[in-house]
Amino acid sequence: MKETNYYVIKKKAVPEVLLKVLEVQKLLDSKKAVSVLEATEKVGISRSSYYKYKDDIFPFYAGKKGRSITFVIEVDDQPGVMASILNIFALYKVNILTIHQSIPINGKGLLTVSVDIEDSQTDVSAMIQDVEKIEDVSYVKVIAME
Repeated sequence: MKETNYYVIKKKAVPEVLLKVLEVQKLLDSKKAVSVLEATEKVGISRSSYYKYKDDIFPFYAGKKGRSITFVIEVDDQPGVMASILNIFALYKVNILTIHQSIPINGKGLLTVSVDIEDSQTDVSAMIQDVEKIEDVSYVKVIAME
């Protein structure tokens, strides 16, 4: 099995220091702090922690235009579920590349959906949360991103 250098993990699994590195970067980007020293003091981490991790963590939505993401979504076998999911993707202005729907077994089906994120400001995390809120959606997993 080929070793990977990148992982997608939920926020609750990320160590606090890494989340604080993101807070420092946000303060610097928004000009709410004028220096790394000021920003690190505001969030409560050392400058060395910031410099150690600053190039290794970024929000899920960060990145360049034209990213492809593939999701696996488990759904209840109910009319209109796919339409609800596709409506959310449309609200976030993502381009659907492929859709594969499995035959439902025991009332559950799997959708594999690949999308192209054309706007670099698209909040993919919020989009996933909105899909997860659909009553007949059991879970959403990101299985690939490039």
